[in-house]
Amino acid sequence: MKLLEQGNYCSNLQNIQLSDMKTKLFFLSIILGISVSCSNKTEETKHHVNWVYDATIYEVNIRQYTEEGTFSAFINHIPRLKDLGVDILWIMPVQPIGEKEKKGTLGSYYSIKNYTQTNPHFGSLDDFKQLVNTAHNAGMKVILDWVANHTSHDADWILNHKDWYVTDSLGNVVSPYDWTDVAKLNYDNTDMRKAMQNAMIFWLKETNIDGFRCDVAYEVPTDFWETTVDELKKVKPDIFMLAEAEKPELNIKAFNAYYNWEVHHKMNDIAQGKANVNSLREALSKMSEYPDYAIPMLFTSNHDENSWNGSEFERMGDAARTFAVFTYFLPGIPLIYSGQEAGFKKRLEFFEKDVIDWNDSDNYTAFYQMLIKLKKANKTLFCQELGGKLEEIKTNRPEDIFAFRRKAGDNEVIAIFNLSRNTVDVTIENDNIALRQIQLSPWEYQFQGAF
Repeated sequence: MKLLEQGNYCSNLQNIQLSDMKTKLFFLSIILGISVSCSNKTEETKHHVNWVYDATIYEVNIRQYTEEGTFSAFINHIPRLKDLGVDILWIMPVQPIGEKEKKGTLGSYYSIKNYTQTNPHFGSLDDFKQLVNTAHNAGMKVILDWVANHTSHDADWILNHKDWYVTDSLGNVVSPYDWTDVAKLNYDNTDMRKAMQNAMIFWLKETNIDGFRCDVAYEVPTDFWETTVDELKKVKPDIFMLAEAEKPELNIKAFNAYYNWEVHHKMNDIAQGKANVNSLREALSKMSEYPDYAIPMLFTSNHDENSWNGSEFERMGDAARTFAVFTYFLPGIPLIYSGQEAGFKKRLEFFEKDVIDWNDSDNYTAFYQMLIKLKKANKTLFCQELGGKLEEIKTNRPEDIFAFRRKAGDNEVIAIFNLSRNTVDVTIENDNIALRQIQLSPWEYQFQGAF
């Protein structure tokens, strides 16, 4: 992969070309609305804070990020992430991990013992505050992973308030699914609800974070989230809420964004030859079930996928880079998981120490840096409310090719993706598209910007 860039980005965007053996990115015509892209975004909108629309989320796995595995050690990486261009740091849970029924040597981030303390292996509350302050000074926002569905079996709450938990007919606390290291909370209990709400408010007030990524949000009643978000906004009106859920009702009032697992799984299936583009088309159509302002989070990896199903290279092979590009050009907000920007190809252990190798031998940093710049530079690529809507372009090979346009004002992007292992001769069937015929190699993509 080679990145060519000369001089000032806005005035020389048309000079950039990115290529590797099997995928190419060409910027054709006058590229991607440069005259629009270089202006500052000032438009106020109804549902989201302004800093969300052109943002990239970056998931931080503190334990595996450095040899030290601490907040202080991660702080040293913030200038690098600023240069990469990420906007929102999603920090995986920072609280103490329970010992009872613990899995592995170190246990799961998501088995929380005390909601208002920090894991001593990561550092103190003051260390976390310093992380947030450093990120803010670099112009980034911080959202904290929040586990509202369950606690550890030896949590402070379970010792004093067993009625705050779901129990079976014998009075034993229930574990959700096969997650034997955690205990499910009872949302029929109003005292527990208030305590959970207060714990979230604690982090807003004490550390000045900018919102929450909410674990298995679909398992928690919608009315809790709606009531709680109202209270959180009294403390900090401009928060961002991300739901690990595909449940449209959550996005009506409570959450800005949701996980688009449906599209992610189809990308995996297509890369593995288990499905074709028709299945992706169907997955994308389900976005219409959500409020039109709801933002899908798009990703090729995250902590769950990496640890349990493999890195994007294991799951997607030669298509990994192509689908990364795809997530930046669809309507939504893209995610980068720790190590992806270094082309990290390993499954990270989830319950053990397993440090990321930051040797970026394939220059993925430049790859993601350019994608982030492109999204920021073009209003049509912004997420819901400000960005352009997705309009599919018909071709002669719908089972292999996904072609579409997005347009916002005078800024338009046309994208053509060959999402197959075959070389394909493509004919564009729309009369008003200048690029009529093209041959695309396996996993190749091309873009055209027009006014």
